[in-house]
Amino acid sequence: MIQENFIKLYEHSFRENWDLPCYTDYGENESYTYGQVAQEIARLHLLFKYCQLRRGDKIAIIGKNNARWCIAYMATITYGGIVVPILQDFNPNDVHHIVNHSESVFLFTSDTIWEHLEEERLTGLRGVFSLSDFRCLYQRDGETIQRFLRHSDSEMEKTYPDGFRKEDILYTDLSNDKVMLLNYTSGTTGFSKGVMLTGNNLAGNVTFGIRTGLLKKGDKVLSFLPLAHAYGCAFDFLTATAVGTHVTLLGKIPSPKILMKAFEEVKPNLIITVPLVIEKIYKNVIQPIINKKSMKWALSIPLLDGQIYAQIRKKLIDALGGRFKEVIIGGAAMNSEVEEFFHRIKFPFTIGYGMTECAPLISYAPWNEFVPTSSGRVLDIMEARIYKENPNDKLGEIQVRGENVMTGYYKNPEATREVFTEDGWLRTGDLGSLDENNNLYIRGRSKTMILSSSGQNIFPEEIEARLNNLPFVLESLVIERNKKLVALVYADYESLDSLGLNQPDNLKTIMDENLKNLNNSVASYEKVSQIQLYPTEFEKTPKRSIKRYLYNSIAEK
Repeated sequence: MIQENFIKLYEHSFRENWDLPCYTDYGENESYTYGQVAQEIARLHLLFKYCQLRRGDKIAIIGKNNARWCIAYMATITYGGIVVPILQDFNPNDVHHIVNHSESVFLFTSDTIWEHLEEERLTGLRGVFSLSDFRCLYQRDGETIQRFLRHSDSEMEKTYPDGFRKEDILYTDLSNDKVMLLNYTSGTTGFSKGVMLTGNNLAGNVTFGIRTGLLKKGDKVLSFLPLAHAYGCAFDFLTATAVGTHVTLLGKIPSPKILMKAFEEVKPNLIITVPLVIEKIYKNVIQPIINKKSMKWALSIPLLDGQIYAQIRKKLIDALGGRFKEVIIGGAAMNSEVEEFFHRIKFPFTIGYGMTECAPLISYAPWNEFVPTSSGRVLDIMEARIYKENPNDKLGEIQVRGENVMTGYYKNPEATREVFTEDGWLRTGDLGSLDENNNLYIRGRSKTMILSSSGQNIFPEEIEARLNNLPFVLESLVIERNKKLVALVYADYESLDSLGLNQPDNLKTIMDENLKNLNNSVASYEKVSQIQLYPTEFEKTPKRSIKRYLYNSIAEK
């Protein structure tokens, strides 16, 4: 299936939605209509032209979600450049490496991030621009960017003597097979690779969002996942901008408190999120209600439980703004207890599956067709198969091919060869199964799977999900040590303090009880030998997955 031309989608949208609100920075007075965004893009195009940027030149962007982040991205692709979004959580060394490795000539960055970068290490950059006002923060010797920017208003007047109008929106003709995006992954293995995504890969995701009516003209979304990550970018930003949706950019760390206030104000029509956010809302909003003695009693009475679940569902829907058609959860595994509860109360949620290498979507089903414990149906523009080294194995590696699959890793033919099979399927590194209706079921990463002494497959994520639901456990990591399973636990010290329980003896008693309850709920080969308290939160990727590779050495001690 040849997708609609990716760049022309936006040429059409900016004309079609000229007067509609486009991007708003949450909590600030910065807001743009589609027409104003198109005008800002035209202004940046004049700068690119003045600097004689060519098609295929790379432009990097790093900073919190805001309107200018979106404008810089749009200006790059509609000019024919290749955009390099960098996650703002990356440390300066990683940023230097990515900017240099990608051969970026321009960098758009937040002022605070720029303060921590060393310009002498960014040898290929010709100019650096602020994401707060597009002023030039740095120009290479001999460049005259700052002088041009001082006269950008008169340049606009000279180019558009009748003022900038919707008829003036005319973007480059670039076929969909060209690479338009380099997305550097932030995996849990510690190595960052530049995923080369074409216009067709991006259009595959966006046109899927349009065809299925995920977002429509005049809808509202709250963008709180990092836009430099493929998941939030594809739907909160790219699909939204293609159809005339109003995007409010949070630009803050999405704590439940901040999010709830923003949901109430924005009232989004679709919510794109990762499990951690939903699990925190479950723990903070729902668990206190259902754990009351009177509530437990009421829920045990058959006729009452339905009414109570309806009330809880309404409370949750209202807390999320009350106007969304569904919540799409992706990016990591969902806690099975939370998923089961949401399904029981008929909450409109669905779980999708994807990876950066597919820009990102592989499978999805609307909430009313979603099969619990699955990760949705494989998209009609994608194929999936389960590869088993041993035909008798229950599970195999999920391998995919189709419209959304990347062309490879930038300047890394070896990694590209490793990730594709000889017959052209992308190895996802995830283990799972596929049913007769093409629903995908994911059990875990092949890299994290532990083989027990009796030959059983152990998925630490499944044990962690159970442990995280036990009292005073904020997060956990199950590792193998001397052929035994050990759980590292970061305790909820705040709650312990508030109850006066933060004493070594109390903690030991609580965790001993947790260990007993955990081992009563898992298979014999999944039993954990001990809980070891960990002093700090575990380091995470921007997708909020724990960087497991950092803790392997602890396992070996």
